[in-house]
Amino acid sequence: MPFKYCLNTSTIRSEGTSPLDTIDVAADAGYEGIEPWADEIDAFVESGGSLDDIREKAQDRGLRIVNLIAFPEWAVPEDDRREAGLSELRRCLELARRLGCSFLAAPPRGIHDRSVDIFEVAERYANVVDIAKEYGITPLLEYWGIAKTLGRTGEALLVAAECGRPDVQILADVFHMYKGSGHHRGFDQIGAGRLGLVHVNDYPASPGRDTISDADRVFPGDGLAPWDEIVSNLNRIGFDGMLSVELFNQSYWDRGPEWAAKMGIEKLRGKVEK
Repeated sequence: MPFKYCLNTSTIRSEGTSPLDTIDVAADAGYEGIEPWADEIDAFVESGGSLDDIREKAQDRGLRIVNLIAFPEWAVPEDDRREAGLSELRRCLELARRLGCSFLAAPPRGIHDRSVDIFEVAERYANVVDIAKEYGITPLLEYWGIAKTLGRTGEALLVAAECGRPDVQILADVFHMYKGSGHHRGFDQIGAGRLGLVHVNDYPASPGRDTISDADRVFPGDGLAPWDEIVSNLNRIGFDGMLSVELFNQSYWDRGPEWAAKMGIEKLRGKVEK
């Protein structure tokens, strides 16, 4: 089964690149989808652009707006802080709806730096799913390898199972799986139809796993990630979603968005289409 390719706009975060520019860059490089960030959308609108401009541009270029990246604090235990987070969640869901975007990322912002009862997190995620349903958007339960809570595949699976809602979708990330668990065997456990999106990237030998950060990510195939295993596992579970190139590498940004986008898809294809 051929994979479909998406570009997370963090990969091409060069100065002066607008959401309209990122759509052209992604389409020209051969991607089928794009993942914009809510703060980039907000800045574009504040400068005089519109959501209609972005949606129509993507339609004109035949590009799907797949997933909106945002950080509402939906999982924090403090009632007032969580209420503010759910208000931001609703705002971002409305952005996604107006952009024609299917997914909204739901990462562990606010609980990433402390230990929180994972079963309580599952209860709070049920509320996220219910709210998102009002907007016709599917939230993607995202886990971060850096997080003290919701940092591993097993925790994401527990939240998905214990929230009591059907068809929960998970967002996995090659870097975060390495950072959190040190392996990529969790794809088998997520299973067919529950893996909504995969962020793809790679990681070098140095810095080591204990100290490596998002900024150290490299193109797929330029690091230590076990691509034969990753691709085999994705094929085995029948993954039919998108592989989205997500990097935060300053040296890539310095080379310009066109170069970074083109190298991202070429490197990825080299690893998954062998």
